[in-house]
Amino acid sequence: MALTDASLVALRVFREVAERGTLTAAATALGYTQSAVSRQIAALERAAGAELLERRHDGVRLTPAGRLVLRRAAVVVDQVDAGARELAGLPEDVSTIRLGWIATAGAWMVPRALTALARTHPSITVVTREGSTPALVRALRAGTLDIALISSAPPFRAPDDETPPLAVDTLVERSLRVAVPSTHPLARNDFIDVADLRGQRWISGPGDQWVMGVWPGLDERPVVAHTARDWLAKLHLVAAGLGITTIAASLVAVAPAGVRILPVRGGPAEQRRTMLARLPGPVPEPVARLAAALRAAVLETE
Repeated sequence: MALTDASLVALRVFREVAERGTLTAAATALGYTQSAVSRQIAALERAAGAELLERRHDGVRLTPAGRLVLRRAAVVVDQVDAGARELAGLPEDVSTIRLGWIATAGAWMVPRALTALARTHPSITVVTREGSTPALVRALRAGTLDIALISSAPPFRAPDDETPPLAVDTLVERSLRVAVPSTHPLARNDFIDVADLRGQRWISGPGDQWVMGVWPGLDERPVVAHTARDWLAKLHLVAAGLGITTIAASLVAVAPAGVRILPVRGGPAEQRRTMLARLPGPVPEPVARLAAALRAAVLETE
């Protein structure tokens, strides 16, 4: 048996596993059982004559052979899908861009950029989806996204250690801030001293290092009053006087009434970058147009 004998179903399943990072998440997305996903991966590995995935306690990681097969699988699946659209009489829309974005970018940068792009280049269609930085990076590698807005924290390492390295462009770098109720004692000044964050009640993320909540430099065990993944939910909890939370500076303009978002002084600087990432290689014109619109959206707020 050779890789040329691999089924299209196995290639689709493999790409989904590579993007989702776990067999369980891929099974859920595809509507399969986990055992069915495992069987497809096993069949593909037999056809390839090599281990394609490294099984780890926190999910799966592509082996060098897996990265090679993934690049080819993405092309095959995309071409078959394009053929299916042609047979169905649907237009082949070469100007459709698949954009991924972190939640904070979706709150301001993405809507502004897409509105401007629709006005200047109406023939370009952009489909988007939100995700965490690790999930978006996996989707880029799997070929299910063309470009993604991702986040990075000091010391600003590469998004992953796969080869070839992703092409990354920093759009904005800003300090984190803290959102407090407008009636809170901390809201009386134009900044918060880091020492004053001790003993506060926090609205945190659900244990995910990529979801902000508690101030990263806090030097005590935090008192977490509420847990929420969505930034808007956190801000409304803050507005209700139920705690304070860490937030990206870019969300100042969209904070609800009853919230003050303030910088923090003292302690290590807590900088975050929002970056545009893609696979290396020539940039199609529609992708370049979208990238330019995203950069322009950032400049509007500077």
